[in-house]
Amino acid sequence: MTTRPGGDPPFLTLHTAVVLLLALFAGLVVGGLSLLGGVRPALAVLAGLTAAGAVVPAARELIR
Repeated sequence: MTTRPGGDPPFLTLHTAVVLLLALFAGLVVGGLSLLGGVRPALAVLAGLTAAGAVVPAARELIR
């Protein structure tokens, strides 16, 4: 693990940050498309959260 000049390790590694950003993007896209498709807002949020949760393990394995 790399450390910063101050000696503290980084809060998030680059790998973790990329995986979380991909999950956020996928969740926003799926939720937005669901909302535009006529789904109620609460269900669109649930669809986005489900998509974000599904992307995390897949992106983690793909980026490795």
